[in-house]
Amino acid sequence: MTGSVRQFGAYSVVHLLDGVFEPSSDVLLHPGGAAARQALIDQAGPTLRMEVNCFLLRGPDGIALVDAGTGDAWGPQLGHARAALHQAGVAPEQVARVLLTHLHGDHALGLLHGADGTTAWLPRAEILVPEADLHFFTDPAARAALPVARHGAFDITAKLLHAYEGRIRPIPSGPVAAFPGIEAVPLPGHTPGHTGYLLHGTPHSLLLWADLLHLFTTQAADPDAGLAYDIDPTLAAQSRHAALARAAAEGWVVAGAHVPGFGVLEAAGAGYRVVRA
Repeated sequence: MTGSVRQFGAYSVVHLLDGVFEPSSDVLLHPGGAAARQALIDQAGPTLRMEVNCFLLRGPDGIALVDAGTGDAWGPQLGHARAALHQAGVAPEQVARVLLTHLHGDHALGLLHGADGTTAWLPRAEILVPEADLHFFTDPAARAALPVARHGAFDITAKLLHAYEGRIRPIPSGPVAAFPGIEAVPLPGHTPGHTGYLLHGTPHSLLLWADLLHLFTTQAADPDAGLAYDIDPTLAAQSRHAALARAAAEGWVVAGAHVPGFGVLEAAGAGYRVVRA
């Protein structure tokens, strides 16, 4: 399913819904201890509801995606971003570039297809990957240091490097080459190279913040609240506090990989309130 078209600077932006992921609320974490964590779980109920989103950009240099969804890999509840892209009038061969926010499966597996998940779904696209993530998820020592449950991104990275050989480009933080008006904003913690993309515009800029928040109102109100998917929960919380403060101060419109729609943040107590944009 596609959302409405919004304009930010030189880019029209369309939200593509890949599906809905519903993990147990046991994945919730809080540095305030067991009581604070239990309060989050009680508030959320037994199951969390998280959209899985990616975004279609039309700009001066053609058509691009920010992330690519899950593809065929996560079952029938997900993988619908491809149909949404078709609904938006875009064929795979028309996509010139993909800006990955990080290398987790719900962002990168949509770039692959085939029975073994090793074939490129986009026949001509260049894949831009935050350099810190590409370095980390190709490092055997980093893999060995993490539990087996966190090895999936290493396998995905290896498949991407094979399927898109010669078309993977690591990118640093800062202005993104070939994307005038787009800035790669480091948001580390969820992964080492976890990155948001800031589309500069007038009167409003848009921050696509990836997995900075998985739960819009809950984590905006309490930026210390985290999820077990963060590789470094302490650093992820620091990134949340800093990015939310900056987004509220600058009046940015915000959207993410797991939160519904577009919003604007207002300071509210120790956290923030989300106002629909």
